Parts: sequence; C-alpha cells; structure tokens
Amino acid sequence: MTGQVAFRALVEDEARELFASLPDPTAALLGRSLLGRPYTTVAEGGEYRPEWTWVALRDGGVVARAAFWGGPDDTGPVVLDWFDFTDADAAAELLRRAPFRCEYELMLPPDWREREDVRAAAEARIEAARAAGYALLVERHRYLWTPECGLPERPGRLEFRPVPDGGEGDGAVLDALRRIHSVTLDVHARRAIAEGGVEQAAQEELDFFRWCPSPRSWWRLAYAPGGALVGLQVPARNPSGPCVGFIGVVPEQRGHGYAYDLLVECTHQLVAEGADRIAAATDVTNTPMAAHFSRAGYPVVQRRVCMG
Repeated sequence: MTGQVAFRALVEDEARELFASLPDPTAALLGRSLLGRPYTTVAEGGEYRPEWTWVALRDGGVVARAAFWGGPDDTGPVVLDWFDFTDADAAAELLRRAPFRCEYELMLPPDWREREDVRAAAEARIEAARAAGYALLVERHRYLWTPECGLPERPGRLEFRPVPDGGEGDGAVLDALRRIHSVTLDVHARRAIAEGGVEQAAQEELDFFRWCPSPRSWWRLAYAPGGALVGLQVPARNPSGPCVGFIGVVPEQRGHGYAYDLLVECTHQLVAEGADRIAAATDVTNTPMAAHFSRAGYPVVQRRVCMG
C-alpha cells in the first residue's frame, strides 16, 4: 500500500458518513452490527461522540475505525465496542494513538468459532488489538430474555429485602460484595482483586450499580428462613435497557442453587417494572451461573470477547 496514514478523531458534520465509508466486508459479521443499530452520534439521537471516534486515513479514505462508547453522563469512554479495518497495521497503530485506555469488547454470534468467515474476522481483530497492547481477558455469554422465553416460577425459598438508604445500605452492600468476591469465578472481579484486593472488587461493583440510571430501591439482599444472609441481586437498567445487574451468593451459602433463586427474583422484579427484554451476561468459564441462566429460560444471543 502507498501513501502515509493519518490518525484523528471525527467531527460532528462528517462523523456518520466518514465512519460508514470504510470498505470492510467483514464488518457486518460481528461487532456492533449484530445489534442492528448504525453508527449515529449523540447529536443525532444515537450513542456515539465524534471526539471519541477515531479513524485511520490513507489518501483521504478510511482504512481503520474505532468507536469508543460511554454513557450519557460519562466524561470519558468506558469501552471500545466498534473496531474494523482493511489494514491491520494501521488498525493497531490507530488503537495505540487514540487517547483512551478502556476495555475492548468484541461482539460475536454464539457459533462464531464454527463459521469460518466470522472466526477469521474475529481473529484478525483480536490480533490487531493484541498488537496495540491489549490482552485477552475473558469470553462471555450474552443473554436476552423476552416474554416468549416464559417467566420462571419463584422457588419461594428466600426472603428479599430492599437495601436501606444512605451509608447503612452502602455498608450492607459492600459487606455482601466483599464476602461474595472472597471466592469468585468472575474474571473481572479477579482482576480487581489482583490489582487492589477484595475491597477494590466490591467498590467497583457498587460504582457500577450507582452508574446505572435505574433506582437504588430495586436492589435486594436475600436471606435464608433463619435470617442468614444468602446474597445480593441487583435488577438494573443500563443506557441500553433492563438488565441483570448483579447476582451473587456468599460462599457459605453455595451448593444449594440459590443463585437461581436470585436470578428468578431479579427477572420477576424487572418484569414488574415493565421490562419486556432483559439482557444479562456471564463468563463462559462460570459454568454454574451459565446453567442457572439456561434453567431460567435465558437464551444465549451473543458471545463477547473482552480484552483489557
């Protein structure tokens, strides 16, 4: 290839047209295209900000693009979730030059390893991100419950109590999260623990609950009939819609299938709040939680490869 490559952020009056001009035929196979929503800026009623969207240009044509996403109130992006290219070297350099350091989340169909074209496109993106300094963190199942899946029956074994307001409630939630994450299969929690101990993992979860625009009054602590704490379930609404924000059981209560009870209660609570679609996710390596989602009628609609 000839011609120098220029790297820069987009500006509003060119963003959508220039972003869409990349001639990458594999872009429709994976990534944000799986959600059926085109790249649209916040000013146009969409989700992306031009200043957080970077392109690599050769002779005026786009050879790589990277769109970083953040919520409506975020002052910086929280995830890279759109990354396509026709030049892998330029794509890696684009990620190195973009002034953001956040996780790359690659959306994939559930059978992506069995489809040669999708697998090749995914592996190319993973390798380009790795060349830019990213490392594979975990692969996750993404679920989407709809009324057609059926509302699972409540087991009725636990009592669910709202979390108190203020510092007392924060303390109770943090205590539960510390206990839950003291023994955990969740890779993101394990990374937080490696960086700053169980306290950091607990605080990151609480920060996420607060980041969601759904009300704190939805959070529930779960108790056994004798009054012992079983765990925490957080029905939530993120900027895209209703979701299972968190399901966790304290170590001493595991082995009874209580995570299923928490998931069912979370589902019922969101439906009572008007949800007709509920998103959820878990690591593919967390086979107990994956089994609970399957039992509760949550189908896998995507896989997501996370790179840090």
